[in-house]
Amino acid sequence: MFSKLAYSVFEQSIRDYHQFDNVDQPINNPFPKEKIEHLLYLKNWIDTVQWHFEDIIRDPNIDPVAALTLKRRIDASNQERTDMVEYIDGYFLQKYAQVTVKNEAKINSESPAWAFDRLSILALKIYHMQEETTREEASQDHRDKCQTKLNILLEQRTDLSTAIEDLLTDIVNGDKFMKVYKQMKMYNDDDLNPVLYQNKK
Repeated sequence: MFSKLAYSVFEQSIRDYHQFDNVDQPINNPFPKEKIEHLLYLKNWIDTVQWHFEDIIRDPNIDPVAALTLKRRIDASNQERTDMVEYIDGYFLQKYAQVTVKNEAKINSESPAWAFDRLSILALKIYHMQEETTREEASQDHRDKCQTKLNILLEQRTDLSTAIEDLLTDIVNGDKFMKVYKQMKMYNDDDLNPVLYQNKK
């Protein structure tokens, strides 16, 4: 199951990050560049760093200048995340390039890589919710509520993994086909963001 492979890579990335728990820790990707695992690990590392960026920027006592700098890093991370999804979809396009698509085949609402993007974020939710279920200084009521939420997240993981496997099977069988649309983000583009291009005058 490809979803099981991907999730195990996501878990390894999350564990590796939390050995340091530092948003500036350089990535040390253990997988060869020619392997899909390399892209999946990098994708989740970006997600994990951004998860912690989002925690830091919500500190009510954060210095405003530091917050602005961090917001710029979050914007850059969002662009990296999108680019990585497109790279992963490129892998699937190549992998399934020889599939004969049936005349009645339909397109899915999301590509395989965007489904794996959801699974990557879900892995982070599960990791951090699991932490909350055993946090010693938290109340028992808090831990119990977090355990209930964790159970739901685990069920969601099962459902999402099943949906991903169904999608990949449908693509292999020619029952669905892939299209990859570039996200065309505008806020980072000097020629598309009016604030940026007006400042270039």
